[in-house]
Amino acid sequence: MSLELLQAAALNLKKAVPLMLKHKIPTTPVNYALWYTYVGEQNPELNQRLDTVIAQYNTCPPVSSELLYRQYVADPVELDVREMRQNLDAMVTERSQSLKDTNLDANEFQSRIESNFEKLNRIEDEGFSVEQVLDLVRSLVKESDNIRSSTEFFTGQLQKAQTEIDALKKKLEQTEKDVLYDALTGCFNRRAFDSDFAGMLAQAPLGTSLILADIDHFKVFNDTYGHQLGDQVLRAVAKRLQESCRDGAKLYRFGGEEFVIIVPKSQLRIARQLAEAMRRGLEKLSLKDRRKDERINNISASFGVAQWQEKQTGMQLIEAADKLLYDAKRLGRNRVLPISN
Repeated sequence: MSLELLQAAALNLKKAVPLMLKHKIPTTPVNYALWYTYVGEQNPELNQRLDTVIAQYNTCPPVSSELLYRQYVADPVELDVREMRQNLDAMVTERSQSLKDTNLDANEFQSRIESNFEKLNRIEDEGFSVEQVLDLVRSLVKESDNIRSSTEFFTGQLQKAQTEIDALKKKLEQTEKDVLYDALTGCFNRRAFDSDFAGMLAQAPLGTSLILADIDHFKVFNDTYGHQLGDQVLRAVAKRLQESCRDGAKLYRFGGEEFVIIVPKSQLRIARQLAEAMRRGLEKLSLKDRRKDERINNISASFGVAQWQEKQTGMQLIEAADKLLYDAKRLGRNRVLPISN
């Protein structure tokens, strides 16, 4: 590297670090790379996107940093490695099922052999005691016994392979920390929420509000129309909620039929108005059950809204929103609590 390049790199680093401190950005390799690129002003689109995020949150939440890094900074080879991990996980799942099926076949084969042993051994007791027949029977029994031993060994190998695959899957799950999206609904997942929520409260908690939303009578959809329609409801609700998010509000699937929205730099009144708009939007949803040729129009959700208070922990804020959500369910569902600020 030339002296000019070294001097330029040092200058960019001197610019990046104070900006990261100003906006309370954690000093991680991803964030260093992102802000180093930002101060270099080589990518106007990145700078515009990052400026927008900072204006919305007074910081750059971890998930936003990760996504910007992937889109504008990361080496394609690095991204290929991440995709390869995901493909490997899918392959392992497929191979695991194949081995399970093969293992079942081997066990069935072993059972049939043992049944044949009993039949062959009964020949002598049922009057077929000619010496030549007995010799043949003994030979068959011996040969079958060898097959049984071989099958038992093969079954043991399959079980060992299954154990190794299960261990590999667990290891893959632990290393797949770059997965940010819920596979069913397409919105951010619980892992992304945990990361963003912790980052927001550590860096820029003032004005942070939470909206917890839970689909009303979701079990009825599954029991009445089947899980396929239930999945369709989840996707439709997530899409409608996402369409209502604005001014930096971010949607996550919290678990099951429950969603959570982080609303930054807001007042409780504004967050509650957003939740009310979401509630009304869900009331207009209409889905068709193709199997029964029925139209589903009774989709609704209940909402609990809470704003961060000084010295409040993240868990306490979630519990405050969850209590209001529970009260909304108890009072009849399809409503937002608190009723007013």
